[in-house]
Amino acid sequence: MQAGPLEIFALPFMWRALLTVAILAVAAGVVGLFISFRELEFVSDGLVHSVFPGLVAGSLIGGSAGLLPGALVAAVLAAVLFTVIEHRGGVGADAAIAVVLTGLFSLGVVLVSRQEGYVSELTELLFGRLLTVTEAQLWQILLVAVVAIAIVACTWRAQIFRSFDAAGAEAAGFRVLRADLALAVAVALLVVAGVQALGVLMVIALLTVPMAASRLLTRGFALLIPVAVLLPLAAGIAGLWISFAWSTSLGATVSPGAVVVLLLVGGYVIAALLRVAATAVRRQRGRAPRRDREARSERSARSGRSDALEQGVA
Repeated sequence: MQAGPLEIFALPFMWRALLTVAILAVAAGVVGLFISFRELEFVSDGLVHSVFPGLVAGSLIGGSAGLLPGALVAAVLAAVLFTVIEHRGGVGADAAIAVVLTGLFSLGVVLVSRQEGYVSELTELLFGRLLTVTEAQLWQILLVAVVAIAIVACTWRAQIFRSFDAAGAEAAGFRVLRADLALAVAVALLVVAGVQALGVLMVIALLTVPMAASRLLTRGFALLIPVAVLLPLAAGIAGLWISFAWSTSLGATVSPGAVVVLLLVGGYVIAALLRVAATAVRRQRGRAPRRDREARSERSARSGRSDALEQGVA
């Protein structure tokens, strides 16, 4: 006999996992809006990888209680560093970010390999512990996510202006560097909040995929964030349910975070296909009136030639 969704999510570890996904979905929807508008997906990926040595160092110093402080310090430092690199500009900006993120990620691997049983520890840090989120960690994730949303909300006008016209924002009196630093810190905090549950390799999908899919599904600005929140929430419910069902019925250990991310990617693929289909329909509808106009023009030209021929004969 298989348990239904209500019975599954009544389990304490399942509802904590679902609530964690819901919190991260709301925060990622707000912060991810400007990640998408500013095309900062690569920088966000760099922040995710740069958090890894902070996680390892925090774990080495304070165990599980040191994960959040270590990740927070590493994320904020990386956010400031990447913002400075971006403002410096030049051809080598992306290359410099790539060097920093690969160097820091490699440092994290070296640090974690010094522990006994580091393979399992590395796997947990990379792929997360969604089903083992404690009540204390849940409150930590909520606090960090609220702070990230608050930073974006306090700089909302500057972020909007900066996203579409950086020079105009500066001319209007907005401090562009401050807005960029605020967004980078908000992204860093969201990375810290998400990495505890989803792991280093999974949190980047939460930051980028929902908003990318939302921009494919809707053209209305007001709907971008709600759609970007609903997509990971639906993927979280389905992914947790599927992973639990597979684990209990098949006896296989399935990573719920990985299933959630796969469903998110599947949602993006569906959104892309719907966008292609909608574009094809609009083009087809646009061609029909044009064909009608061309046909009427051709009939009019033929009628004109016939009248001219009749007059010539007469």
